[in-house]
Amino acid sequence: MPGGRGTDTRTGADRRTTGSSAIDDRFPVPLRGIDVDPDTRCVHWDGAVDVIALRFGCCGAYYPCFECHDAVVDHGAEPWPRERFDDPAVLCGVCSATLTAAAYLDCGDACPRCGTAFNPGCRRHRDRYFEE
Repeated sequence: MPGGRGTDTRTGADRRTTGSSAIDDRFPVPLRGIDVDPDTRCVHWDGAVDVIALRFGCCGAYYPCFECHDAVVDHGAEPWPRERFDDPAVLCGVCSATLTAAAYLDCGDACPRCGTAFNPGCRRHRDRYFEE
């Protein structure tokens, strides 16, 4: 769901643009994106369940979505490699849990640590994030 900029309507928190390749220091992992809120929603996806950031195989950084990746770096996106599915690759924006790719793909669209729902629509484009 495309979103807006400014203030997060759910939390009232200010969003912060992390344009270019700057790492957003509010998160426990190297995260980049455009207008990222405290729960990892971005300018491109800011629905109630858009609360994860995904790690890309090309640069090892986390992004709220592939569109943020493409907007802030100068290289093509590469999904997280299958041989690294047991390494941290997903951040829950609500509780800051880091999940392996395998754990995320098996979690049933909810954080196994805090129970927060994840966007089930992301299944349609998992190939952008995880090598098949």
